[in-house]
Amino acid sequence: MIARIAIPLLLVIVLSDVYIDAHYFRKRIRLSWQQRLAWWIPTIFLVIYTCVLASIRNFAPNNLTWLNTYLFLLGAFVGPKTIFGICSLIGWVVRKTIIRTRRNYGHYVGVAVSSVTLSAYMYGLTFGFSQIRVRHETLTVRNLPKSFDGYRIVHVSDLHVGTFNGWRKTILEDEMDSIKNAKADQIVFTGDLQNMRPEEILPFVPLLKSSMQGTIAVPGNHDYAEYVDLTPDEEREQVARFADIVRNKLGWTLLKNSHTTIRRGNDSIVIAGTENDGKPPFPQKADYRQTLKGVKPDAFVIMLQHDPSAWRRHILPQNLAQITLCGHTHGGQMQIFGFRPTQLREKNDYGIYRSGDHILNVTAGLGGFAPFRLNMPNEIVVITLKAETSK
Repeated sequence: MIARIAIPLLLVIVLSDVYIDAHYFRKRIRLSWQQRLAWWIPTIFLVIYTCVLASIRNFAPNNLTWLNTYLFLLGAFVGPKTIFGICSLIGWVVRKTIIRTRRNYGHYVGVAVSSVTLSAYMYGLTFGFSQIRVRHETLTVRNLPKSFDGYRIVHVSDLHVGTFNGWRKTILEDEMDSIKNAKADQIVFTGDLQNMRPEEILPFVPLLKSSMQGTIAVPGNHDYAEYVDLTPDEEREQVARFADIVRNKLGWTLLKNSHTTIRRGNDSIVIAGTENDGKPPFPQKADYRQTLKGVKPDAFVIMLQHDPSAWRRHILPQNLAQITLCGHTHGGQMQIFGFRPTQLREKNDYGIYRSGDHILNVTAGLGGFAPFRLNMPNEIVVITLKAETSK
């Protein structure tokens, strides 16, 4: 993870302090070299920390505390200094070229913006990540079998249970309570149960098994061996280990390019689930033909797929399902004035989308590899199916 962006990170860490040292400590405040050295010690520490994390062959260290601590230090110290430096530099340029004043008002803007950003970051790491939202959606659809009118599906995704070790386990417990209280006819899970390794799931098996009994699930990109450096045999073993835990320890139905039929009264619907169908660099393992093998053309199909980009790329053009349920994006884990970072990459990144008689729901999920949420809480989605009445 860090190795992919190590050079930009090192530049940001160092250049912000170079600017502050050159413009303030040498010219204005005139600190002694001992005082300036004391200022630089945290930066030197972060440079070493960055290099150590970048040298790890896996996506992240085995103990995520090291990564979370690093992310905390970046946000708490490097971020505010970088924002201040940028604002100060802009203010200096404006002062020299546009509005000639004695003061650089960029300093004051930088302090204000840095303070707000730091406060938002600390909130997102603590209270923001602790929030849970239950989003209710009523989906009126054509050709829904009558017996399924009013059928309640709880859509869960992106638990990333390895993030809930320690004090965060209480958050996961609250999330499980929300799922139980929804009193679903069916729970579905659309991928990313683990962060990197199946062993992360084991401490939470009793909690997940009691709260999400009967869940139908598909794997997400984190549920493969994509984030650890393994041999091909070790990769196959890890993927098999994940499937064994999900099926035999949790008791869930894991769909990997397959489907299952739900019957109610004299009617039935098909819940189909493919393996991850992502755009690079995410794995592309879906086989829709195999998934729907034996399904009648007039069947009512709910498709479970981790990556929402698959809806427009494959599911919608081939008319494969009336309803598609996805996760993956986490809703960007933050939203500011309606803007989410994931909107830059994914057209359908969060919420309900419709195209003709076809519906897509993308949930923000219940966790994250990085424990941060800002105005985009952890969520479960309670979907109530309604049959469209003829006019």
